[in-house]
Amino acid sequence: MMEYLTAHWLEIVTTALGLIYIWLEYKASIWLWAVGIVMPAMQVWLYWNHGLYAFAGLTCYYTLAAVYGLAVWKYKKTRKSHQPLPIVYMPRRLYGVAAASILVLWGVTYYILLSFTDSPTPVLESLTNAFSIIGLWALSRKFLEQWLFWIVANTISCVVYAMTDMPYYFLLYGLYNVIAVAGYFKWKREAKK
Repeated sequence: MMEYLTAHWLEIVTTALGLIYIWLEYKASIWLWAVGIVMPAMQVWLYWNHGLYAFAGLTCYYTLAAVYGLAVWKYKKTRKSHQPLPIVYMPRRLYGVAAASILVLWGVTYYILLSFTDSPTPVLESLTNAFSIIGLWALSRKFLEQWLFWIVANTISCVVYAMTDMPYYFLLYGLYNVIAVAGYFKWKREAKK
């Protein structure tokens, strides 16, 4: 048992942090960003050791984006009332930009993985990265649609984790999807049009 825990301790700890993170996201708590800084910083090593290089790079992005998200949620107030940033629908004009960004990010990341790494899942890993980058950006703006980006990213991640023998993360991202669906409906009730 100790050998197993020694071999998987980082996956177990970051899984626990991931559960805390998704709960805080569901509650729209600003504290999600604090966990969002610590957890991905720890995940870099975990992903690198499993050959998931795009995921390792993505966690570096997550760490920096969490700092940005914290600043936006803490300091950006609505213009009229100086209240915290509300949950809103993503403006339709950004749909095309988000879709184009996903395609470009997918292509660039796929090319890098294929050309410079021995990633076991370059297509899926790069697609997950693309949806995750846009999902985190949408979360930082408190767009309701951020949950939809995460549902796609989490589903693909489950496949990657099953293929790379990461059982805790497979379960974590499966749970993320359940919470993402619940979060979508919770945020939808709270969204301001």
